[in-house]
Amino acid sequence: MKFALATAAALVALPGAASAQAYRCAIPQRLPDPRVEGPTQREPRRVLPIGSYTLAISWSPQFCRTSGNRPSSRVQCGGGNDFGFTLHGLWPDGRGKAWPQYCRAAPALPAAVIRRNLCATPSVQLLQHEYAKHGTCMGVSPAAYFEQSTRLYGRLRYPDMDALSRRRGLTTGQFAQAFARANPGLTPAMLRVTADRQGWLDEVWICLDTRLGYTRCPARQRGRPAGQPLRIWRGR
Repeated sequence: MKFALATAAALVALPGAASAQAYRCAIPQRLPDPRVEGPTQREPRRVLPIGSYTLAISWSPQFCRTSGNRPSSRVQCGGGNDFGFTLHGLWPDGRGKAWPQYCRAAPALPAAVIRRNLCATPSVQLLQHEYAKHGTCMGVSPAAYFEQSTRLYGRLRYPDMDALSRRRGLTTGQFAQAFARANPGLTPAMLRVTADRQGWLDEVWICLDTRLGYTRCPARQRGRPAGQPLRIWRGR
């Protein structure tokens, strides 16, 4: 498959993208059409007031290690691409344990919206899913939803992930402290770190208030305990 190299302008559109997000991003000339998604019996429609937000980012080397052979992972894990943290999504949370989801029907995303955001969230279907499940509950268009989420994602900065991956005895709390130090205004209590059963870093969830500013995570939003060891897959 032929790939068209992402232009410098495409990276500039995501502030700080060169620092630790898309190290190298090439968008295929031809992309699959997204599959329209909606509520199911297991994932029902829930229209609830928004009490806060979560910005979720994924550690791409670990994702490609476990899921890189899926056809849907071709952009993220193939074609010479190289990502650090990718944008999973911006999620509206409820005022209690439940959260709003699939608030209204979402048609297939326009091709232009997909291409504009694929170097942040390198999966056509994940882009469709995020807007259908989460963006529809924010009352904004797909373009506005992704503009907001990529703006928040683009302002993030990261610690030296290579050095952290080589640190013996690294704990989840130490990683959270390093991540927070790289981002003024963020503290470890404002983020949650997730990992797989073997302790490999999976995602970082950043808690936001209704104005999309950093805020302390609610107690119900549990992450990996600070004292537990954490491993970081370098991907090479």
